[in-house]
Amino acid sequence: MEMVLDVYKQPYDQKFPVICMDESPKQLIKETRQPLKAYPGSLVKYDYEYERCGICNIFLAGEPLTGQRFVRVTTRRTKQFWANFIEYIARKYQHAEKIILVMDNLNTHKPGSLYEVFLPEKAKRLWNRFQFVYTPKHGSWLNMAEIELNVLNGQCLNRRIDNISTVVKECDAWQEHRNNKNAKINWQFTAKDARIKLKRLYPTLQD
Repeated sequence: MEMVLDVYKQPYDQKFPVICMDESPKQLIKETRQPLKAYPGSLVKYDYEYERCGICNIFLAGEPLTGQRFVRVTTRRTKQFWANFIEYIARKYQHAEKIILVMDNLNTHKPGSLYEVFLPEKAKRLWNRFQFVYTPKHGSWLNMAEIELNVLNGQCLNRRIDNISTVVKECDAWQEHRNNKNAKINWQFTAKDARIKLKRLYPTLQD
């Protein structure tokens, strides 16, 4: 936890950008009955029945200090899609000496995934571009990309959507809007705060 918080204290350096990455599933749901339209004095009404149309996966990476983020929607959550997203981030920051990437410790979020998808030479080049910083177990709230995903879900995906193309369109529009606003996260939680609020998690030294 404190290692992640130390990363967040670092000043902006375009040669060593700090990127937060997370992913989230989105269930595709189709209406089985036409919703009743809203009219004065009554909200729109949806039937409780629905049809499942599968699941897609949303990757999000954001640079907290610049207020920029980018989203990619994939059909599945696999090592291949994660490795391709890592390559995408590397291309976005091709002039950086080292990309500091904060993410949770999912089984797909491993350097080995790069070797399973790319030739060893390419996998090693990609691995060398990054410094992976993992949030601790049960500590995904430390990842600012999770906050961005919550904003994305709340602003444009909090309804029934039955196809991946609509999800892609919504995410692209949201990304452009947020980036144009240069929207940033005002992160204030520090290691000093943690030692007070999470005192129970620290060892007690006795004489």
